Amino acid sequence: MAIQAPEGTRDLLPDEALFWTRFKETAAEVFGRYGYVLVETPVIEQTELFVRGIGEATDVVSKEMFTALSGENLKRLLEGGTVKAKSRLSLRPEGTAGVVRAVVQHDLVPQGAAPAKLMYAGPMFRAERPQKGRQRQFNQVGVECLGAEAPSIDAEAIIMLMRFFEKVGIPRASMRLLVNSMGCETCRPAYRDLVRAYMDEHAGELCETCLTRAEVNPLRAFDCKNPGCAAVMEDAPKITDHLCDDCKAHYAEVLGLLEGAGVAYEEDPKLVRGLDYYTRTVFEVQVTDGLGSQNAIGGGGRYDKLAEEVGGRSTPGLGFALGYERCLMALEAAGMELPRAQRCDLFVACVDDTVRAQAFALVQECRDAGYRCEMDHQGRSLKSQFKLADKLGAARVAVLGPDEVAAGKVTVRDMGTHDEVLVSITDLVSELGSALL
Repeated sequence: MAIQAPEGTRDLLPDEALFWTRFKETAAEVFGRYGYVLVETPVIEQTELFVRGIGEATDVVSKEMFTALSGENLKRLLEGGTVKAKSRLSLRPEGTAGVVRAVVQHDLVPQGAAPAKLMYAGPMFRAERPQKGRQRQFNQVGVECLGAEAPSIDAEAIIMLMRFFEKVGIPRASMRLLVNSMGCETCRPAYRDLVRAYMDEHAGELCETCLTRAEVNPLRAFDCKNPGCAAVMEDAPKITDHLCDDCKAHYAEVLGLLEGAGVAYEEDPKLVRGLDYYTRTVFEVQVTDGLGSQNAIGGGGRYDKLAEEVGGRSTPGLGFALGYERCLMALEAAGMELPRAQRCDLFVACVDDTVRAQAFALVQECRDAGYRCEMDHQGRSLKSQFKLADKLGAARVAVLGPDEVAAGKVTVRDMGTHDEVLVSITDLVSELGSALL
């Protein structure tokens, strides 16, 4: 039996690989207008980074991380030994912690400096049960802004996210923007105690996971997908009723800026996102078509304490991530077709083998001039070469035979109109450029 891709992973074949490249280019274009620049961090980090940064009680850390061990360290563990902390590595389950680690490690936001605005794109890994819209290896595009705590940064990021979704073609009418505030270290502890007390009163109606969450981080219960738990948490105390004055003012200004920009939103006091590092503003974009229950295509929020958690100085931060695969599903539901990766400006067809050397030289000349050019390498008949040219999406076919070589001419056929013209071989490159324009 042939070896297949691991469960929960998939290959990006040429058409989709081309679209993924364009998807990232569009993100760089849109986010670049707001001052964001590209950064790349390793796909593997010390496990401690995610434990401290994301939170040990989260499903991401406690259940879903892939741990990576060298053969030597695996042998050491099997023999009852231990592995040093710096050798305890995990594949990144999300992008924020690694970017914040890089900012702290390289001091990208020294005291008094302008904020660091960074974007990233690449694969993430979670050991989840594969289903529609949820894979074990998936691609994300995200941004992180470190060093600014103004509400305008929050609103700017939300507007930027919506502009990107619209730019790639997701219909605005099919999207819902949900917004909430998670409070801060001043007001959230008291609110967390209220939620814990409420959950204790309804312990008999909650699942075992939520009962555990009640002791570690009760706010995570708002994320539970169990219908019974969701019904119970519907009547739990709302964070927006318990914000301190500073958080109320921050949240109100974010909403006011969104309204001023004409960005429609819905307040959702149950929105907590899935990670422990969020403070104050959190947001999520969902779509109504194409994804089923996994309908979130992107979201994020503020994380003003995360830099300290990974060993840096106090540095406010905010970011978001969007899932490429889920965006693709939303686009397909809207009727989008992937672009063709196989595209060819010119196919040089040989009448017989005597002109292959001249055809080969002509193909190289066209490529050197910047055109996508192909020829047959398998001795096909002229008819079969035309079929190959059509399969490759060739815009034009140049037919070269002994008579053409002797006359210094080549017959060029437009594959769309089937019109043919006789062109001087020496003028083919310039004629090709004019024709394509």
